Amino acid sequence: MGDTGNTAPGPDSADHIYQALLEGATAPRPPDPPDCPFCDLRQDRYPTHYDGHWVLLEPRVIVPAHTVPPHDRWTIGPDRRAMNLWDAEPFPGARCRIPHRLVCPYLRPGDFGLWITLRRQTNRDRMGRLFDLPEDGPSAVEH
Repeated sequence: MGDTGNTAPGPDSADHIYQALLEGATAPRPPDPPDCPFCDLRQDRYPTHYDGHWVLLEPRVIVPAHTVPPHDRWTIGPDRRAMNLWDAEPFPGARCRIPHRLVCPYLRPGDFGLWITLRRQTNRDRMGRLFDLPEDGPSAVEH
């Protein structure tokens, strides 16, 4: 008889790491602070199901899932790990968390809905208050 073991990619496989990066699970690991490496704003950091990979989620923002672009809908499971819903169609009334990279004022914005644009502006204003930036705020960098 041959080997009938599990063939799923392990936590150190290239596929596992690639999927974590693709989903945006790129947050600094503890004990580093859960600050965005681009704008320095403090975020909520959660471990993911990709061992050793964490994600920064926008603090105190829980929104109707159907208003968030596919691949940016995150939920927190009972094990306190964040899980990306990827392109699964949300159930009516479902709510989710959003990744900070979606609304980071230093990252180039995508073509998203009005509330995401407003949240990006809120973060830009917050940075100005926290770090005393000039009136025009940060310039976008290529992502």
